Amino acid sequence: MNLPNKLTMFRVLLVPFFAIFMLVPQFQIWWGSLIALIIFVVASITDMFDGKIARKYNLVTNFGKFMDPLADKLLVSAALICLTALGRLQAWVVIVIISREFIISGFRLIAADKNIVIAASMWGKVKTTFQMCMVILMIIFMPALPFNNIASWIYVVLDIVSYVTCALTVISLIDYLVKNKDVMKEH
Repeated sequence: MNLPNKLTMFRVLLVPFFAIFMLVPQFQIWWGSLIALIIFVVASITDMFDGKIARKYNLVTNFGKFMDPLADKLLVSAALICLTALGRLQAWVVIVIISREFIISGFRLIAADKNIVIAASMWGKVKTTFQMCMVILMIIFMPALPFNNIASWIYVVLDIVSYVTCALTVISLIDYLVKNKDVMKEH
């Protein structure tokens, strides 16, 4: 197993530890949030490096093509579900984001069956960046904030970030479907 694939698998292995530090009541204090944040940031960084290393050193594999997006989906979905369970994120935002991931995964399976590789688009990369930034911000401000003027502005900013992320998720879905509409045609 090459280095990019090891980084991808490391990201997958971090997901349960992230969820534990997010959800286990004994860890829902500032240091538990800090550990969850560190795990999420480390996992997010491995996402950036595994692809760059694979392309730079010609280490792209079918395993990596399959597992890298799956690892991303596992990490982000786990984070979104944890944030929803903790009351930090509205469920409809999570439903939109996870639904998009299922649609694109199914779309890629259909394309793969036709020997078509659908590369990540600019909108998909922007969407992923915003999703990861949204999760990071929500974890940073997760410890109980007193609801005063400063805290209320933080909640407004977090709501705006979640709405922008949701919009980018829908835009990237439309972009994938429009650019690759021929995949759905029967030949």
